[in-house]
Amino acid sequence: MNPTTKPEKTADDSGDNEAERAVTATAEKNDAPGPNLAKEPGETPEAGPTDGADGVDGDGAADDDGDDGDLLGDDLDGEYTPPPSSGLAAASAALVSLLLSLVSLIGTWSGKVISERETLVGQIDLGQTGTAEQQISEIYGDAWHAIALTNGIFAVLALIAGLVALGLPQRKSWVRPFAVAGLVLAALGLLISVGMYFDLFVSLPEPPPAQAPPAG
Repeated sequence: MNPTTKPEKTADDSGDNEAERAVTATAEKNDAPGPNLAKEPGETPEAGPTDGADGVDGDGAADDDGDDGDLLGDDLDGEYTPPPSSGLAAASAALVSLLLSLVSLIGTWSGKVISERETLVGQIDLGQTGTAEQQISEIYGDAWHAIALTNGIFAVLALIAGLVALGLPQRKSWVRPFAVAGLVLAALGLLISVGMYFDLFVSLPEPPPAQAPPAG
């Protein structure tokens, strides 16, 4: 009786089994959970989730910098608007013009002093040797012309002040009427002063003609 022997695995069968085990191990390895590298919306592999805006961090620092730049750009592009004027200069000029024009019409203490000085100078120059015509011209005529010249200077100053008041910014409604009144009165005072200086309105008095001596 022949003893039974266990069947031995052939080389081919063992090779097939090893191949199957390798394939199974590879499949199990692939099925194992691993790190998820897919990019979710709003996530990056390096920095993690973001706020949904490029160049903006979690604290919103980039947004603040952009707003500051816009405001600076607006200031640079826009024109500078100066603050409104208070109108004090125009009001002062209008009052000065009106007062100076009244002075040119009424006369001043300074004009009277200049007139008296001219009278005294004329008396000193002539003495007792001057004729009647010379006395009238040097004593009275020069004093009269000095007053007219002084009033004319005040009238010119009033005209300048009135023009300045009209050219400056005005905040009060009364400034323009006062300036116009000063200009009108100053023009009138200047006209009178010119007429007095050149003896257009009233001429200097003339002495009577000398009488011929009676025949002897």
